[in-house]
Amino acid sequence: MNTILFCNNGSPEKPVMAAAYLNSMHLPDLKAIAAATHLEEDLKQAREVMMEQGISCSDEVLHPDTIDLYRYDLVISFSDGEKQVFPDLPGNPVVVYWHFEDPVTEKGVSAKDLSVACMAHIRRRTDNLVLEGCLHALLHARKNVELLMDSLHEGIIAHDLNRKIFFFNKSAEEITGLSRKDVLGKDCHHVFPGGFCKQKCSFCDPQGMSELPDRPYSLHILSRPGISKHIEMNVVSMNNFLGKPIGVVASFRDVTRENELATRLGEIEQISGVITQDHAMLEILQTTRDLADSNVPVFIQGESGTGKELIAVAIHNEGKRVNKLFVPVNCGALPENLLEAELFGHVKGAFTGAIRDKKGRFELANGGTLFLDEIGDITPSMQVKLLRVLQDGIFQRVGSEETIKVDVRVVSASHKDLQKEIAARRFREDLFYRLCVVPLSLPPLRERRNDIPLLVRHFLKQFLAEEERSELILAPETMDILLAYEWPGNIRELQNVIRYLLVRCREKIVKPHHLPPNLHENVTRSIQLTSPGKRRGKLSVESVRNALASTKGNRLQAARVLGVGRATLYRFLAGHPMD
Repeated sequence: MNTILFCNNGSPEKPVMAAAYLNSMHLPDLKAIAAATHLEEDLKQAREVMMEQGISCSDEVLHPDTIDLYRYDLVISFSDGEKQVFPDLPGNPVVVYWHFEDPVTEKGVSAKDLSVACMAHIRRRTDNLVLEGCLHALLHARKNVELLMDSLHEGIIAHDLNRKIFFFNKSAEEITGLSRKDVLGKDCHHVFPGGFCKQKCSFCDPQGMSELPDRPYSLHILSRPGISKHIEMNVVSMNNFLGKPIGVVASFRDVTRENELATRLGEIEQISGVITQDHAMLEILQTTRDLADSNVPVFIQGESGTGKELIAVAIHNEGKRVNKLFVPVNCGALPENLLEAELFGHVKGAFTGAIRDKKGRFELANGGTLFLDEIGDITPSMQVKLLRVLQDGIFQRVGSEETIKVDVRVVSASHKDLQKEIAARRFREDLFYRLCVVPLSLPPLRERRNDIPLLVRHFLKQFLAEEERSELILAPETMDILLAYEWPGNIRELQNVIRYLLVRCREKIVKPHHLPPNLHENVTRSIQLTSPGKRRGKLSVESVRNALASTKGNRLQAARVLGVGRATLYRFLAGHPMD
């Protein structure tokens, strides 16, 4: 059934007449509806005129603010004022403007005569619309475009500035498991709690639309059957002919099988920003998948800069809580009184500066995941308060006696060894076992050196794109130094080094002198400790040269031939360049 909406920014006389006349033609699979802003107008005269012409008039007149335009196939507007602007995209009806002046009121011309003249205009316009084939063309224009969009393998979702979804194609249904009737006309954040775009959403800020991501990005969703999927998303702004934003359209594709195949083939893995080909890290990422159907607390131990929060995000994204919020809080950055209010919230007047009630992070994360970073830094009294919440799922806001119950999955992390903290009586053992049902230990970067070239390329590409600069190439000797360095600051330090390179290097090739001075000093010191005649006597320039020749320059195989680790060979090469 095709539905046509006749609307007016004033009296309902014109849309009512037009809808009644078109319905009187009894065209197959066609229905016309009237809408106007001044619903209280007396339509008695118009109805009498139409009855005299043998046309029955419906009493139903809608208000424009109560209708969803995407449900109509064609909109014909009688508005004489500023034209409304509708996005010319699938999901929105074609809009036609009918403008004709009301008959001039002359002395002796009755209201009935005016209605008769108005009806004559509408009859002529409607006859032309139908008889000349325009109506058929307009009705099929939208359907043909939607047919094209439904043939795409990518999911397409579009919403306006109020996050109201007005288009959802067939592939979007298949990927998400939701039908169009489940989402059309609804707030995107109600359909996808926490936001379909996750941390990239630009419509969470109450002050208005923030900047959209400028390139495709990966994220995870939980489809309606409860299946975790990896998708690649691209979001662009929709503008009207005046260049003003009117919403966004997002295209996304399911890359779950591609990622699984890459894992089986031993290729690069990337989940929630974690990029690796290291065996130990791949096992950790597999564990995050194994935790998908579980709500057990997870404790992540690792040095600063190893990516503990990224792993926490991956756990959230792989699990069934993916469509709820992921809420992080740095426990080590706040004093005890502020941390308590941050976690549990407070009521107005609870302390100086508490000018209104405020939800805590536990409430915000209800149904989702709370990430407690640097949990080893909290005070003993705060440990007791946290233990009660983990045991019972209940707490009170600061200054309130009302009990609040939440359903939150807790992922915690620390750079400290909590077993040693327990032995030193600085951390409660019972709290540790509440937090550490599933422990994960992240290796430092110096123990996953085969990821260094991969990470360097990733960060270099990312930062070059941000600065709109052309490609840079790292000289082999520069990469050797990066491979030989111990990286006490781990991946965070590596990011800083890449940013440093972009400042220092204005050439096409990054040479060693472009690196920070401390890298040269530390690598040189390390080479001195492992050079022949010192701690290790296995390597010499001649033996290394022969090994590289026999393996055709493959350093990994050369290290095996020499019987040393890769890191040892890399450090040696950094101090003994081969001709």
